[in-house]
Amino acid sequence: MEFSGDDDFYNGGSFYTNSTDLGRLCSISFQVDVYCPPRKRTRISAPFHFGEAEVEQNKQPSIDVLPDECLVEIFKRISGGKERSSCACVSKHWLMLLTSIRKGEYESSKVVKENVGSNSGDVEMILSEEDDGYLTRCLEGKKATDMRLGAVAVGTSGHGGLGKLSIRGSSSSRGVTNFGLSAVARGCPSLKVLSLWNVPRVGDEGLCEIAKECHLLEKLDLCQCPHLSNKGLIAIAANCPNLTALSIQSCPKIGNEGLQAIGKLCPKLQSISIKDCPLVGDHGVSSLLSSASSVLSKVKLQGLSITDFSLAVIGHYGKSVTNLMLSGLQNVSEKGFWVMGNAQGLQKLVSFTIASCWGVTDVSLEAIGKGCANLKQMCLRRCCFVSGDGLVAFAKSAVSLECLQLEECNRVTQSGVIGVLSNCGLKSLTLVKCMGIKDISLEAPLSSSCDSLKSLSIRNCPGFGTASLAMVGRLCPQLQHVDLSGLCGITDAGLLPLLENCEAGLVKVNLSGCLNLTDEVVLHLTKLHGATLELLNLNGCRRFTDASLAAVAENCVFLSDLDVSRCAITDVGIAALSHAEQLNLQVLSFSGCSGVSNKSMTFLKKLGKTLVGLNLQHCNSISTQTIELLVESLWRCDILF
Repeated sequence: MEFSGDDDFYNGGSFYTNSTDLGRLCSISFQVDVYCPPRKRTRISAPFHFGEAEVEQNKQPSIDVLPDECLVEIFKRISGGKERSSCACVSKHWLMLLTSIRKGEYESSKVVKENVGSNSGDVEMILSEEDDGYLTRCLEGKKATDMRLGAVAVGTSGHGGLGKLSIRGSSSSRGVTNFGLSAVARGCPSLKVLSLWNVPRVGDEGLCEIAKECHLLEKLDLCQCPHLSNKGLIAIAANCPNLTALSIQSCPKIGNEGLQAIGKLCPKLQSISIKDCPLVGDHGVSSLLSSASSVLSKVKLQGLSITDFSLAVIGHYGKSVTNLMLSGLQNVSEKGFWVMGNAQGLQKLVSFTIASCWGVTDVSLEAIGKGCANLKQMCLRRCCFVSGDGLVAFAKSAVSLECLQLEECNRVTQSGVIGVLSNCGLKSLTLVKCMGIKDISLEAPLSSSCDSLKSLSIRNCPGFGTASLAMVGRLCPQLQHVDLSGLCGITDAGLLPLLENCEAGLVKVNLSGCLNLTDEVVLHLTKLHGATLELLNLNGCRRFTDASLAAVAENCVFLSDLDVSRCAITDVGIAALSHAEQLNLQVLSFSGCSGVSNKSMTFLKKLGKTLVGLNLQHCNSISTQTIELLVESLWRCDILF
């Protein structure tokens, strides 16, 4: 610049008080002609617009301007699972775009398929990482959402693939929908096990997508899915030939058509469970079992409207069935069970459970015993028309029977129980809440003993008293496991003969709730069976005192589990127990023992060297400070307080 005369450069302060404005001026100095007469502002001859310069300066290239189609193509070319997971973490939008891509559409998957012949070693390594499908994920309650399912689908693809998925208790407002299930289908073709419980927003669209993409599916569990219908089940049958297990519960729209498709198109189906589905009838059940290629081994039918026809089909075609459960079949009569037994088709049946079926009578039960030559386990629950005589006839006809369980069968009597023990080779007998049993002393001598019985469990049968127990003791000399919980009527006089007649040595004894037993029982029990006893439960037996613990400490060698909750135990008994050098207790319970106080802390520490579980709940005489010291000292032991 040229100047003359008295003109000078302006030597005052800054033109702009704001530093930002000053920066704008300096940044464009090549465009500004600065000539300053005295006390005058600069004349700006070059055009300058601050607003436009700021906009141009702040414009930066961004991937967000790309359309979704371009982003999807970019994502398809990302080879690693970690990189895809990182992209999914950027935003929900990117996550949704990633879930729309099928696993086979990634470029890395295409390269693997093209090079199978040229580099088999590398291909096997990649497939073992991507396609094994052994990862397991479980989403419950509020955590079960579409976004989480999308994240699971993207995240597991690089870690062997998702093998098992369980969704339980989805929210009705923002829970899992068809969109989330479709994302799993596209991203996890290796899925083998799918469980959907209480997902009201999932319908046929999501299940059809699973069927379309997940051809390796082996197990499907559907519970309380009101919008799933035959359409979704038919799609599974058509696209998942490896299906081996199917469970359907409380799905009101699934009926015979879906089951017929399963029976026709799933030749590998081995297990079927159907419960509380009102549209399922005889045609659906019969199609599952009458298939020529049927290999069904486990069948559970509960709360269905099937009739005698279905049971006839089971009895005739169930040649591969080993486990059968029938519950709440109100439309099945005595004839149905009778025909099923006489059809002679259930020759491989090993375990049979019948609950709340009015058609089970003495006649039909005997037919079942004759028709199931290999039946070993039988469980009857709430079968109100089965009597003691019918039970004896069944026991005689079921020559392979080993375990018999009766629950709430109120027509079964004491003579029926004795007759069963005298006429078959049972190994285990369980009676629960059988109110028809009365304590009667039989004058006639017992015909024969049951040397095979190893386990006897009689729970909450108030009529089973001293006389009944004494007879069972004489009949069963080889008992090892005895559970008499809840038998308030038995006394020392009834139990002592049983203890004396057990020649094999008792291993597990549960006497919880036997209020009339005293220390005399424990004294005899430990003297006779202390060398074999491993578990002793005396919970609620208020007449057991420190003398029982002293007997345990003196005579028991292998005892590992001891429960004396709500007994008359004090610090003296715990002290005696702690001085037993041979004891290696692992689980010990003093819950509700008010006589145990802070004085027992030293003894509990000594016992705690081997303990993994200690229950001190409701021990009101033990202070919080003592509990805290025990928790700190016995850090390997799980202490309940």
